[in-house]
Amino acid sequence: MGKIIAVVNQKGGVGKTTTAVNISATLAKKGKKVLLIDSDPQGNATSGIGVDKNVGKSIYDVIINDVAIEETIVESNVKNLFVCPSNINLAGAEVELVSMMSREQRLKEKLEDVQDKYHYIIIDCPPSLGLLTVNAFTASNSLLIPIQCEYYALEGVGQLMNTVNIVKKQLNKSLYIEGVVMTMNDVRTNLSTQVINEVRAFFKDNVYKTIIPRNVKLSEAPSYGMPISVYAPHSKGARYYEKLTNEILRGRTSKWQKTQD
Repeated sequence: MGKIIAVVNQKGGVGKTTTAVNISATLAKKGKKVLLIDSDPQGNATSGIGVDKNVGKSIYDVIINDVAIEETIVESNVKNLFVCPSNINLAGAEVELVSMMSREQRLKEKLEDVQDKYHYIIIDCPPSLGLLTVNAFTASNSLLIPIQCEYYALEGVGQLMNTVNIVKKQLNKSLYIEGVVMTMNDVRTNLSTQVINEVRAFFKDNVYKTIIPRNVKLSEAPSYGMPISVYAPHSKGARYYEKLTNEILRGRTSKWQKTQD
C-alpha cells in the first residue's frame, strides 16, 4: 500500500510547493511510482511540473463532483511521476464543501481506489487550514512541514499543530509528523541559524538534518515547468533535495512501520 504524505504550512512563501514537486520528482527518479496531488487553487505544483492547468478534469472534480481520481491523473514528463492537477475552480471548493456529507473525508475515499497503485502519494496543500487541508490531513499517513529560515518562522505553527491534533482525535488517529524541513536558508546570516535552533527546540527530533538553501536555479525551475532534478540536476538545489529525499526514505521503515503494527 502506498504512503500518503501531505506537504503543509498555512503560511505562504515557505517553499511548500517547491518541496512537494521536488520530493515527488526525486522519488520518481529513484524508481518509485509517485502521484502528486495539487490541492492548491493556485495550481503551482501543476504548472511547476509542466502540466497544463486548464486541460481536462482536476482535483476539484474529484472532491466536489464525485469524479473518480483515475479520470483526472495525467502523466508528467518525469518518468514514474503522475499528477492530479488543480486550477482556479478549486477556489470555490471550501464554500461548496461546507454543506456536503462527510465533507472532511471526500479525498480519503477517492484515494482508497488508487493507493495500491503508487509507492508514494504527495499532496501539496493550500496555504490555509480550511476544509481542503483538513481533507488532506484525513487522507494522509503523515505530514511534511516546510518552514522557512526567516523571522516569524514559527508564527502560526501552534495553530497548525492544534488543527493536526483535532484531526488526529476526530478523523485520523494514526496521522503523524513525517518531518520538518527548513527551507530558504542563507548561510551568510546569523538569523537563519537562530531560526533553525528555534525550530529544532520546538519540533525536536522531527527536524531533518538536510536544510534547503536559497538557490537561483530552484527559483527558476518552475517557470520552465520542470523540477530541479531535470532543470539543473547538478545544482545545489538539486543536491539538497536529493539529500532530503534520502532522509525521508531512510526514516520510512521505522515511522511507517509504527502505524502498521
